[in-house]
Amino acid sequence: MMPTSKAFLILTPCRTGTRDRCRRTLHLNCLTENLICASGRLDSLNKAHQNHARIVAVPLSTMLGFTSILLLLGTSRLVFAADIKDSLDSLGIVASFPGDVTYTSASSPFNLRFSVQPAAITYPKTVNDISEILKVGAAENVSVVARSGGHSYIANGLGGRNGALVVDLSNMTNVSIDSAKGIALIETGNRLGDIAVALGDAGRGLPHGSSSGGFGFTSRMWGLTLDTIDAANVVLANGTIARALRGSASSFAIVTSIEVRTFPAPPTGTIFQYSWDGLNTTTAAQIIATIQRFVQVHDIPPHLGGEINLFRGAVRGTISISFAGGWYAHIEKLNATVNPLLRQLPTTSRTSFFTGTYLETAENLAGGSLDTKSAPDGHDTFYAKSLLTPESSPMSDAAILAYTTYLANEGFSAEVGWFIQMELYGGKNSAINAVSPDATAFAHRRSIFSIQFYSSAPNNVPPYPQSGFTFLDGLVESIISNSPQDWNYG
Repeated sequence: MMPTSKAFLILTPCRTGTRDRCRRTLHLNCLTENLICASGRLDSLNKAHQNHARIVAVPLSTMLGFTSILLLLGTSRLVFAADIKDSLDSLGIVASFPGDVTYTSASSPFNLRFSVQPAAITYPKTVNDISEILKVGAAENVSVVARSGGHSYIANGLGGRNGALVVDLSNMTNVSIDSAKGIALIETGNRLGDIAVALGDAGRGLPHGSSSGGFGFTSRMWGLTLDTIDAANVVLANGTIARALRGSASSFAIVTSIEVRTFPAPPTGTIFQYSWDGLNTTTAAQIIATIQRFVQVHDIPPHLGGEINLFRGAVRGTISISFAGGWYAHIEKLNATVNPLLRQLPTTSRTSFFTGTYLETAENLAGGSLDTKSAPDGHDTFYAKSLLTPESSPMSDAAILAYTTYLANEGFSAEVGWFIQMELYGGKNSAINAVSPDATAFAHRRSIFSIQFYSSAPNNVPPYPQSGFTFLDGLVESIISNSPQDWNYG
């Protein structure tokens, strides 16, 4: 029976902004014996210390000996896989193994830059199943990792490296709502669209975007998704079922469900977009600087959320920009809020507005149905980074101009496809920044923008070109190198 008392975990987050730095930090953040790494891997007892190898010159006779050893190792791997299969079969837990007809599809990562071969992918139906799988992992001395939506940018849902035992949570999709208290219990196998529909049908909502990263156009009004979590039901590395409260949960346990505080869904919402095409670098920089200054100075209401989007121009030396967002109040008041900004900007190339119910605005942002079972999962081959800009030291004019100049030139000739999103975290009345920096595992509570840099291989399929790494790294560096030396970015 699940304990009813709450255990509070104080967790240390990765405080770097760019994802490549975050990877390095998280992989070094592994705890010892029977704890899950912050990257999502669960290392069983005695797996904390990994073997190291070096290449040496050896005589042929020794090589023949090595060949015998390799044959033995190959046999031991087969025995190892058979042991896991026997254990899972005895528990009645469905699993997919290398060689099974389902394995190739089941082990395919969202980001095809990575190729990871798990030892097995399990499909538990209950919390007790998860507990038993963790015990099997410990008994067989194999890393265990949980997979929910399977959209890790670096394939951590498959273990991040070969040989992990994957706990696929796709069978655990219950959503129950206490309408009187506004509390929802959400199992972690749910996809975001299904959660949005379940809550929306009950007249409730959570802060989120079109993906489950925690930020969306409602975030200045409601905060980040993690801010709504009251408790998490988890299975610890030794199979113990417990109840714990927020933080970097994957550092310590597999989360089976979360309890969240929901919000009354607004009766109406509007998704808007103002677009400018074919901008030279100076005009593009002026638009970004003007929007940045506007959100710092003006008393913008919390029900206005937004982001600046940047795209490749039609000719070298130009880029296209849009300011898009959500307005969760009556549309008549939108113009009064946005017009003072628009008067400072060039005439738009085009505008678009969609007004509907809260759920209809979510469908609009998703590009269609919120039913996640209506189409197969997609894939991409990509490289991404992020950067958070501080309110106390916003992007300088020099940094913004270097940024737009880089995009208009190197971005035009880049071998990869790309887009940039400058998500509005700050501005007056932001619920995101109303939270103390030391209150949650997300420390960047004094930011203006969270900038997402995303680049994809041609046609979204492998291989990802080496020039793509150079392009995106150089783009981020164009901002940092033109900012103060002590710039406190994230």
